[in-house]
Amino acid sequence: MMTTDSFRSLALSFPGVVEQPHFERTAFKVSGKKIFATLLESGRTVNALLSIEEQATFCQYQPEAIYTVPNSYGLKGWTTFELDHLDEPLVAEALYCAYQYVMNTPLKKK
Repeated sequence: MMTTDSFRSLALSFPGVVEQPHFERTAFKVSGKKIFATLLESGRTVNALLSIEEQATFCQYQPEAIYTVPNSYGLKGWTTFELDHLDEPLVAEALYCAYQYVMNTPLKKK
């Protein structure tokens, strides 16, 4: 099981990551890029932005604890991870995938 403190430490260990409030959650974003993960401490859940292919793969591991966010964000790759039911290496791998996905996705021009 991964704690919220260990999740926060891991997320902040990636180069260029900053932590900031995001509604009732804490967001982790790459400076100059977009959010790759959010943490809801009270619910002990993480939402991570994965590619659609990675989302499908992770959701197969433990569908009761890893699942698509149930709205339009889920269709874009946002995936929920319930920390109480998952091993730290699995969450760490997903977080790294989310970080890499955001790092390698060009920002849309406004």
